[in-house]
Amino acid sequence: MMARGRCSAMAATVLLCLLLPLHFESAQSATFTVGGSGGWTFNAAAWPKGKSFSAGDTLVFNYNPSIHDVVAVNKAGYDSCKAQKGAKVLRSGKDQIKLGKGQNFFICNYIGHCQAGMKIAVVAA
Repeated sequence: MMARGRCSAMAATVLLCLLLPLHFESAQSATFTVGGSGGWTFNAAAWPKGKSFSAGDTLVFNYNPSIHDVVAVNKAGYDSCKAQKGAKVLRSGKDQIKLGKGQNFFICNYIGHCQAGMKIAVVAA
């Protein structure tokens, strides 16, 4: 009987050790709503200023999908307001994107929207 109790305690300890890092990893990531209460819209380029982002944080893009979208692009795509060939275009109106380490660039692919400031550049530590 005593050995059975030790095995149960040991199994619980092993399980706790396996799950504990997952808890801390998720506790460290944050969720940001792009544009705040106004959502993903024109003149969003300044929204990241003053915010600290980390790899694994999630950006939430809330917008009207009949008039906007979200495309993750590279620096050239951000600067030129053109999505690179094969870029994934998100159109749900409630897109969630996990940030990678380093520079992350997003634009609205509708004609003229990126040029009107509907783009953001985020650096994640």
